[in-house]
Amino acid sequence: MTFGFASSSAASLSTPASDTSASRLLEPAEWAAAGIPLLRNPREVVSGLHARHHPKPLTAVVAVLDPDERLRASASFTRRAAPADGWMFRNTLLAQLRRVIPHDLRRRTPVRTAVLLYCREGDARWTEEDGAWMWGLRDACTLHGLRCGAYITLTHDGWQVLGEGRGGRRPNAHSAPEPFATSEAPPLAPRTGGPVSEVLSRAAAR
Repeated sequence: MTFGFASSSAASLSTPASDTSASRLLEPAEWAAAGIPLLRNPREVVSGLHARHHPKPLTAVVAVLDPDERLRASASFTRRAAPADGWMFRNTLLAQLRRVIPHDLRRRTPVRTAVLLYCREGDARWTEEDGAWMWGLRDACTLHGLRCGAYITLTHDGWQVLGEGRGGRRPNAHSAPEPFATSEAPPLAPRTGGPVSEVLSRAAAR
């Protein structure tokens, strides 16, 4: 499966740094055309991650699902205020994935899928920051041997799976977590320790 942009080495050498950073994002149409696997029950996935991690604005939650859409691992972190950059997001997501689950690079075809839930201010419309997260998720999945899954935003309006048009009002960026009885298992105790990326102000892995 091929995603994203292709550019010549000559073009890369002549491109200013600001333009290069701007190119490390995916537009909604590109994301929708990339064949990202659909979640069978996106609300259940969103509610489960919301109950586990209690995300607030500027919090990202990366999760790995098995072929039956059961959660195998997840990690949450809050990014510092900085220009959106897909390369930086890629590195942060990859570091989190390496902390919580072994890679699948030896498989011919990826079996597990990574999804990303990002809680932010503003409305549900796509932003360049969303595009940078999409770019980062795609590349992190490639480098960790995972399928690139859904990118989900959580705002005051509710949640939305970008590129699919599916969403709901609850949970949202300011709602209390729903009872965990609707999920398959209680929250796991957070794992701590290990190096922390410079773009993180806190990290909690499950």
